[in-house]
Amino acid sequence: MADIGSIFRALHEAEGAFIIPNPWDIGTAKLLAALGFKALATTSAGYAFSRGLPDGGVPFEERINHCREIVAATPLPVSADLEHGKGDSPDSAAETIFAAEAAGLAGCSIEDSTGDPANPIYEFSLAVERVAAAAEAARALKRDFVFTARAENFLWGRPDLDDTIRRLQAFEKAGADVLYAPRLTSIEQVRAVCQSVSRPVNVLATADFTVAELAEAGVKRISVGSKLTCLAFAAIERAAKEMLDEGAFTYDRDSMPFARLQETFSEAG
Repeated sequence: MADIGSIFRALHEAEGAFIIPNPWDIGTAKLLAALGFKALATTSAGYAFSRGLPDGGVPFEERINHCREIVAATPLPVSADLEHGKGDSPDSAAETIFAAEAAGLAGCSIEDSTGDPANPIYEFSLAVERVAAAAEAARALKRDFVFTARAENFLWGRPDLDDTIRRLQAFEKAGADVLYAPRLTSIEQVRAVCQSVSRPVNVLATADFTVAELAEAGVKRISVGSKLTCLAFAAIERAAKEMLDEGAFTYDRDSMPFARLQETFSEAG
């Protein structure tokens, strides 16, 4: 456990870009690890959906318990999506880092979104103060810990690239290890973000991007957020509609074989 943060940081220092997929439970964590990924990240939305809740609907302590489960499921480094953390203040951002480290995580992200749809983004100076407090807490830990600061404009209907870059640059100066602006929509936006900062950049994958394109643009880490969870729900919905509307079960042809899952989880322990 003492080296897990250093192992995670080394992935950000290697050549090219790496994919960090987002499992939503123990089974998907073990499957993704068995397939060969080198690190995992939690997904707040994916976990919430698996509990029948909306994104943002899971209390902080439950999210931390979920993180402990994912950490224990595999030997891989795990970074956690901890939304806006334990609260609004800089002190609560620092407390979030301490809770994440205690859960065995190799890193975590904290957002500049408030969780309040009426006022979704923290005022600039408070957002920076929160990042600075979290970064200071991460540096105070006895082991390495990779702290990611997120600028959430694009997720909340505010596609202001200039303000997003301004925030990411300020987060870098405040001490964040990795910078992340979810839902950038073009490779030009991605390139502009990467060129504006010197720390590793995480980008949320979309169908419009490839790993090669993102790496060429300067991206270091590629996550998928809740997309695998949404894909699984979509597959269940398609199968359910086929059963209800057509009285057929052809979806079974696309299922992962029972024996393969049995073997995977027997080996994973």
